[in-house]
Amino acid sequence: MAASTERSGGSDRTGGPLRRPAALLLVPVLVLVSLPAASALVEGLYCGTEVCYDVLGVTREAAKADIARAYRQLARRYHPDRFRPGEPGMEAETPESAQRKFLLIATAYETLKDEDTRRDYDYMLDHPEEYYQHYYAYYRRQLTPKVDVRVVILVTICAISIFQYYSWHSSYNEAINYLVTVPKYRIQATEIARQQGLLNRTKEKGKNRRSKEEIREQEEEKPNLSDLLLCQIVLCPYYVTTYVAWSVSWFYRFTVRRDHYGDQEKLYLIRRNMRMSQSQFDSLDENTRETFLKKQLWIKEKYEIYRQEQEEEMKVKMATDPRMKRYRRWMKNEGPGRLTFIDD
Repeated sequence: MAASTERSGGSDRTGGPLRRPAALLLVPVLVLVSLPAASALVEGLYCGTEVCYDVLGVTREAAKADIARAYRQLARRYHPDRFRPGEPGMEAETPESAQRKFLLIATAYETLKDEDTRRDYDYMLDHPEEYYQHYYAYYRRQLTPKVDVRVVILVTICAISIFQYYSWHSSYNEAINYLVTVPKYRIQATEIARQQGLLNRTKEKGKNRRSKEEIREQEEEKPNLSDLLLCQIVLCPYYVTTYVAWSVSWFYRFTVRRDHYGDQEKLYLIRRNMRMSQSQFDSLDENTRETFLKKQLWIKEKYEIYRQEQEEEMKVKMATDPRMKRYRRWMKNEGPGRLTFIDD
């Protein structure tokens, strides 16, 4: 009687529950029963509850040509424009059912003709338990724009080139308008043009006479179209070929044959030692270039001596320059960031 009373109280003699382990085991079983059975054929994905291979009447090992051939045969039979009720083998079909069948055939063909989509579909058939992964793969391909990457790259390059062109021209026009309004720069530009003989070219006569438009185009240094990104990419093979040919020629002439440097080669070596761009080096006057040639700065050792001399001269100049003295005094006494109440 005592034993039955203890059991009816829901615990054994050790004090532990009797039926709690059984209840815990029933929870996952009920959860599994309540979940839908995993199926590879999901409504709304690809061919729905139909297998795309069965719709076209081919096997999973069928080649692309076999799939296309099966699609053409079925499309001729079920196309709405070519469907004829009562044909042999089509007695049970109606125009509405034939149209639905044709749409299903077209969907199956669109699924199997593309290698990537067919791979995803085969993976769905082999792994039906990955329910959400199939939805993600399907809608990712459906929503991705079907545009060739090469077209996107070409359009992007063209857009960047157009932006460069208008940006450079607007900056150039703003700089020209600013220089024209400032008398100091206008006088300097007139003096440089007079020294280079640009102001006297309008007096040319005969066949050598040029129009004002030609003179303006030659004198203005506008941005060059060859500097645009699109032109640079198009001309890249030419630049690479030219550079390789020049490097081979340089190596053969001055390393193998040991020829003497000409003036152009010497100026190139000087520019490379100074680490200047071609435009920066071209902005130097002829006297400065002649000075570089006389000092033989294409030789590395002589250029190092010249560079050290220039640095020493700059240090002396900065030490004796009154403006630099005032600047150092200001940096010592006030300097940037110091709090002051003096009116500017």
